[in-house]
Amino acid sequence: MTDRQWSYSTSSGHLGGTDLTGWRVEASDGHIGKVDKHSDEAGDAYVVVDTGVWIFGKEVLIPASSVVRVDLVEQTLYLGLSKEQVKDAPEFHSEKHLADQQYREEISSYYRTGGPFSGGVGAI
Repeated sequence: MTDRQWSYSTSSGHLGGTDLTGWRVEASDGHIGKVDKHSDEAGDAYVVVDTGVWIFGKEVLIPASSVVRVDLVEQTLYLGLSKEQVKDAPEFHSEKHLADQQYREEISSYYRTGGPFSGGVGAI
């Protein structure tokens, strides 16, 4: 895990300690769901997005560096990822994956390469 990948960009507008639960999440090409869980922990910051009915209730873990903008007024997170990249991300199950280092490495690799789209918008 790299600190950069699992940290919010200073230009994102994220304010540590802000409860993002329930906030709207927008991919680069449209709405994808709501924040179910999140962490502001230094070097281990992330959001868990519940995609709801969009892709049959799947939850995905997204490193904080994929958040490009936080709109505090509209309570919306904007990602530097496409809907397809989020849809194709490995599914997240908190009871199984939250403390699983191998899963975190898989997630790191997935987003570092932009998912199935080498060099894609979300490449970190």
